[in-house]
Amino acid sequence: MDMTTEDILKKALLDTQEKVRDFMHYTRELKDEELQSFFKEAAEEEAKQARQLQQFLGEIHR
Repeated sequence: MDMTTEDILKKALLDTQEKVRDFMHYTRELKDEELQSFFKEAAEEEAKQARQLQQFLGEIHR
């Protein structure tokens, strides 16, 4: 199945948003502060990528 650029961006955005949600969940579940910090930072990085993907999607619709 051929995917359009928009399809790819939407899938990547959904995947990235899931990672943010998962990583934030891990920070609440883990007791180890170092691991909590690691997953919090990972969530923040994924959130940056999600924002960039949203910008790319917005540019497609201009």
